[in-house]
Parts: sequence; structure tokens; C-alpha cells
Amino acid sequence: MMGNVSTTLRSTNLRLPALPGWNSIRGRMAIVLAVPTCLLLALIGLGVADRAADWSAARETEAHVGVLLRVQDLVREVQLERGLTNGLLGGAEEYRDDVDAQRDRTDGARTKLRAALSDERGDLPDAAVSALDAAEIPLAALPAVRRGVDAGTADRAATLTTYTKAVTALIDAESAGAPSGDRRIAQGVQALQALARATEAVALERGSLNGVFAAQRFRSGEFLDFTEIRATRVAALGQFRQLATQAEKSTLDKAFATAAARRVTGYETQAERGADGSALSVAPARWWADMTTLVDALHGVQKQVGDDVRARAEETGDAATRQLAGFLALGVLILGVATALAVFSARSITRPLGALADEADTVAGARLPDAVRRIQEADPDDPLPAEFEQPQLTGTAREITRLAAALRNVEHTAVGLAAEQAVLRRNSTESLASLGRRNQALLNRQLGLITTLESQELDPDALSELFELDHLATRMRRNAESLLVLAGEESPARTWRGTVAVHEVVQSAVAEVEQYQRVAVADVQPCRVRGYCVAELSHLLAELVENALMFSPPKQPVEIYGWRDGGEYCLAVLDRGIGMTVERMTQANDLLTGRSGPLATAPTRFLGHHVVGALAARLGAHVELRPTQGTGVTAYVALPSALVDQADSSKAAARL
Repeated sequence: MMGNVSTTLRSTNLRLPALPGWNSIRGRMAIVLAVPTCLLLALIGLGVADRAADWSAARETEAHVGVLLRVQDLVREVQLERGLTNGLLGGAEEYRDDVDAQRDRTDGARTKLRAALSDERGDLPDAAVSALDAAEIPLAALPAVRRGVDAGTADRAATLTTYTKAVTALIDAESAGAPSGDRRIAQGVQALQALARATEAVALERGSLNGVFAAQRFRSGEFLDFTEIRATRVAALGQFRQLATQAEKSTLDKAFATAAARRVTGYETQAERGADGSALSVAPARWWADMTTLVDALHGVQKQVGDDVRARAEETGDAATRQLAGFLALGVLILGVATALAVFSARSITRPLGALADEADTVAGARLPDAVRRIQEADPDDPLPAEFEQPQLTGTAREITRLAAALRNVEHTAVGLAAEQAVLRRNSTESLASLGRRNQALLNRQLGLITTLESQELDPDALSELFELDHLATRMRRNAESLLVLAGEESPARTWRGTVAVHEVVQSAVAEVEQYQRVAVADVQPCRVRGYCVAELSHLLAELVENALMFSPPKQPVEIYGWRDGGEYCLAVLDRGIGMTVERMTQANDLLTGRSGPLATAPTRFLGHHVVGALAARLGAHVELRPTQGTGVTAYVALPSALVDQADSSKAAARL
């Protein structure tokens, strides 16, 4: 018992739910092709995501470089303002007008940076945005420094430190959020940042020595600051040369090879001699002019490096866009090819299968029944009809061709079996019909002989026995006639001319049942029916009466009623027996319609219903079973007006 349970559980667990669409060939083909297609699309999706990331990084780099150039413009202006302010605080009053003009240029560059940052904020890295926002803090201290310079209360070293903090914050903001995707772009941005630090060192040196040359000597700690600035410049330029391209390094060499740059080197040599605090005789204006030329040249190099980085970013973005479009086109192509293959493959299978299904339906619904009908209707001495031609499927797979051949073999076998069955059925029916006709002829002769003996017999006991024998022979004749009816033979030979009273027909039917004593002809209204239908109507009523007697109590009578219903005449055979269920009564009424088929196809149970149905179909009458009020079943027979003598009906109406 436990083993059966475990086996059932295992079989239940192994049954997997069917995939959606798995019930059709198209669905299965779609699922089979969808798996590799989805894998390919997943790989393409990874490529698309990678290219999209490159495109996004290139877009961020373009925006970042654009903002960096704005930052460098502001750095340059702040550096100029720092140098001029330091010279002014060193005693060079001729810088007063230049300082005022430079402040306006610094504010303008700051405004442009804010506008660019506002436009590109969404495309910039978060680190760069945060660093640029933080750089606003030291820049916000410049107005207070300017007021101290104008009031003459500002310290030169503190002022220089404040400006330097602002420049340093801007340069640090340039290095924040540097791109790390494309190696060339990353190196370009790093080179740009190294050059920015070198330029800041040069500019810081310009501003610092501008004050020193204006004061004509180094103050305490200023020479040490000078040497640190130069060291920072050298280190930054060395880093730039490691990262920059050959063209960018050549541009830098040209900037340091100008006459102004050579004079700057001479000024720096003179400044080195003043390390001990001795007097310096360098004109601040000449130092400022030559140093500004060098700083401007370095800013030009920065512009070139920035343009190169931006061009590389644009090139990378365009390449990423092309590759992204290629991946998307490839994905669409793969999806389209997979869909086309799925549709083509499904159609190459479903169309032949559909044709086979249509052919099978045609065989089952038309060709096979027609073949059977032709076989049944053919003369027994004629050869069997030739088989019908069948279309051939061309251009299909071997498996489908084999399936079509198998279906045709099944069809041939079915036709052969149908032919054999039809011949067997026809032979059986003809044999039964022949046997029924022989029995009918013998019984008619027997009844004639019994009638002769009855007319000659004078002994009451013997006459009574002859009557019983006559009744038994009459029942046997009805069974023979029932066999002929089920075999589909013509009406019995017993016919009457003219018309016959319905009461006589009922009495004839009652005489053909065994327990005729239990039948009560309760109320049968007078009517006459056509003579040619008397035998079949009597046979029909006898079958209904015998059925009622069989399924009713032994001492319970069966009642017969008859009445007119317009041009029709109705008969009712009523019993109060065990009755019938609704389902069984429905089945019986279907049999009573006369569409039960020939004897060979009819079920052997309730043959009386088949006989009644066949007789009703011949007469054109309607027979129906209904429940009797209380218990039992009532059989209603409605005779059509064609069987009823209408003249008799008119006479009855005239008497009324």
C-alpha cells in the first residue's frame, strides 16, 4: 500500500507544468527558437549597455572639459588679479587702474563659469559638481580682500594666500570627477590638470616676485616660497610631459622657447642672487609683462590640450554611437531572422499537417461514408466500387510524407474493413429478412390450417386449445413481421381495402399480445383509417401494449384511449407500472422517432422501441412516451390526417 502511494507521489512530482504555448506546434517552435534568440539578445544587450556607458562617459567628458576650460579662464583671471594686487601692495601704484579693470574681468569669468555649470550640471559627475560648489567658498572671500586692499589695510602675504586658496580650490575642482573610461581621454584630462598646476605655479611665481621686485628685496620667508613654487612648477611640468602627446609637448616647448620666456629665466636668476636679502633691480613692469606673456602661452597650451581632450571625447562618443546603433541593428536583425525562421518553420510543418487534418476530416466526414454507402447500395453480384484518388503532398519533410502515407494506409484499411462490414451486414440483414419472410409464410399457412381446424372442431376443450394455438401463432407472426421491419423490408403482405374502424385495429393489436385479458379498451372514439396502414398500425399498437404489460404489475390493467384532435387521430396506451427515468425516457423517445438505423446497427435492448420507431416513420405518425399521472408511462400515438378517413369525420360532425 505504501509502495503504491510513493509511486503515485513520484509520478506526481515528476509532472512538470506545461509552458505557455507548448500545446501548439507554432508555440513550440517559438519557444525553441526563443531560447537561443534570448541568449543572443542578452549578449547584445551587454554590448549595448557597454557602448551606452562609453557614450555616456564621453558625453560627461565633453561637458566636463567644457566646464574645465571655463574654470581655467576664471583661474587665469584670478591669477592676474592676484599678481597685480601683490604688486600694488608691494608699492607699485601704477597698477591701480590695472587692478580695477582686472577685477571686472575676474567677475565676468566667474559669472560665465556659473552659467556653464548651471547648463551642464546634469551631465557632470557628482564629485565635480560638489568640488565646484566648494570652490565658491574661497571665491566668496575676494570682495572682503579687495576692500582691504583699497583701504590700505591689507597684508601682502595674507592677501597673496587668500588669492592662492581661491586658485587652488578651482584647480582641485578640475581634478575632481576625472573620467576613468577611455585611457586616452583619462590621460588627456590628467595632462590638462598637471598643466593647470604648472601654470598656477608660474602665475603664483609671477605674482609673488611682482611684489618682491616692487619692494626691491625678499622679505622673511619669501625666498623659500619662491623656491617651493619653482619646484612645484618643475614637478607639474614633468608629470605633464609624461601624459601629454608629442604635439602637446612640442607646443609647451615653444611656449618656453620664446624671448619673453628666456628673459623670465634671466629675471629668476637675478632673484636667486637676492636670497640673502640684498637689493634687486628688476623693473616690476618688465617682469610682469614677460611673465604674463609666458602665462598666456601656457594658457594657450591648456586650450589646445582641452580641445584635444574634447575632440577625443567626441570621437569616442561618435564611435560609441555607431557601435550602439550597430548593436541595436544586429539585435533587430537577429530578432527578425528568428521570427522569420519561427514563422517559416512553423508554417512548413503546420501547413502539411493542416492539409493532412483536412484530408482526414474529409475522409471521416465524406469519402469514407460515401464509400460505405456505395458498397452497401451496390449489387451483390457487381464488383466493389473503385477507390477514390487521393492528392499527394509535395515539397514536405520525410516525416510528414511518412505520416501522410500512414494516414492513407489507415484509410485503405478502414475502407476495406468498411467494405467487409458492409457486405457482412448486408448478408446478415438479407439472411434475417429471408428467414423472416419464410417464417411469415409458414405462420400464415399455420394460421390458415388452424382456422380450418377451428371450423371443423366440435369439442369445446379441443376448440379452446386451438384458440390458444391460434393466439400463439399470431404472436409468432408478429415477431416475424418485427424482424422484417428491423431488416428494412417492405410492409407485410396483409392489407385491407377501403377503411377499417380504429376499434377493430385496436382489438387486432390486443389479440397479438400474450396477456390480452389485462388490456382494457377504455374509451376509443369512433374513427376509420386507411386499409393499407391497418397491419402496420396494429403491429405498432401491439408492441406498445406488450411493453406496457411487461413493465406494469400483473394484476394492473393497461388502458387504451382514442380521440380526435383536429384532422389527426390520437391513441394512448396507459400503464401504471414502474415508470422510467427522465434520461431513459429521453433515449426511448429518440428511438421512437424512427432514426435508430438498420437492424445491424441497432442495439439489442428494447428492440420493440426500434420496431415502433420504424413503423411510425413508415406511417408518418408521431409516437412519444410521457409519464403517467401518479406512476407509470403513457405512450401517445398521433396519426396524421392522411391516414384518417375525413369523410367519416365529417359525418360525425354532422351528427353532432
